[in-house]
Amino acid sequence: MKTSTVLAGMAAATALAVAACGSDNASDSAGGAAGGSSGGSSASKPTIGVDYPRADTDFWNSYISYVPKFAGDGGVTLKTTSSSNDVSKLIANTQTLISQGVKGIVMAPQDTAAIAPTLTQLEGKKIPVVTIDTRPDQGNVYMVVRADNRAYGTKACQFLGTSLNGKGKVAMLEGDLASINGRDRTEAFNECMKSDFPGIKVFGIATKWDGAVAASKLQTTLTANPDLKGVYMQASFALAGTKQVLKQKGLLVPPDDPKHVFIVSNDGIPEELKDIEAGTIDATVSQPADLYAKYGIDYVAAAAEGKTFKPGPTDHDSNIIQVRPGLLEDQLAAPLVTRDGGAYGSEQSVKFDDKSLWGNNLK
Repeated sequence: MKTSTVLAGMAAATALAVAACGSDNASDSAGGAAGGSSGGSSASKPTIGVDYPRADTDFWNSYISYVPKFAGDGGVTLKTTSSSNDVSKLIANTQTLISQGVKGIVMAPQDTAAIAPTLTQLEGKKIPVVTIDTRPDQGNVYMVVRADNRAYGTKACQFLGTSLNGKGKVAMLEGDLASINGRDRTEAFNECMKSDFPGIKVFGIATKWDGAVAASKLQTTLTANPDLKGVYMQASFALAGTKQVLKQKGLLVPPDDPKHVFIVSNDGIPEELKDIEAGTIDATVSQPADLYAKYGIDYVAAAAEGKTFKPGPTDHDSNIIQVRPGLLEDQLAAPLVTRDGGAYGSEQSVKFDDKSLWGNNLK
């Protein structure tokens, strides 16, 4: 694996290693997603499967566009499926990939509890799994590639709490609490507000990652609380609806307007960066779509080569932690992004136009 710190010896007992094997040169697609070709001779390339979890946000569409590129860079043959935010489809797609002879699978289970039996099946077949973005509640995988989702919630809290001088009302558009990501972001945001900004009242709004639900419930919350001064969106699924609701109520105004409602999003898509520049929203946390694709591919290729890992710093500015016995997680960087690149409470941000942000480098 070119960009990871590879350490010899035994890693966690459940880090599965399999031998690389040959496959044909064709890339397949199942479940409705377009497959890509890794190119070149496939005589010594492992065939890996990648399930695309959803295609309903710019973040995930960007991830999908990165996967074939990094598969080509990594010298693997690619087969893809798409589960459309449906764990039953993911389970069925996994059976398809097994039948196609893949030597490893990259997936992002949106229901992190229901995938456990499938992970047990894959472990029994000695097919290593890398999960990106999400971490399974139970079951073993070769590596989790994920940013620190609790840090997402803390960064959003520090930005809003500081911007509001520790007073007022904010709405948190939660993801899905059946997902480890939704739980982590929600718990960390609430804990930070309680400890650092007790003068701020938080309205937790359950959305299950559904933009229409988020917009409807935000409108209801604003009607009952017209003095709401902040919104934390746990992902960009809620971006369009949130802006529309605030615009309808005359609250989508520049930051220097007393009616301004501070908005923090989470993903780092190009639209968010443009909105920050324009003053339409105020901040986001840049979740690394490009690095999820890159290191998902790299780790599953490493599994095919028989490599193992252990906790500690990597050579790509991240840190591998042991979440529980047998489960390792590579926690990638995810910076707070603002208009001025300033410090907000305990969090230092980067400017919206920083060239290191993946959202500024899409072509």
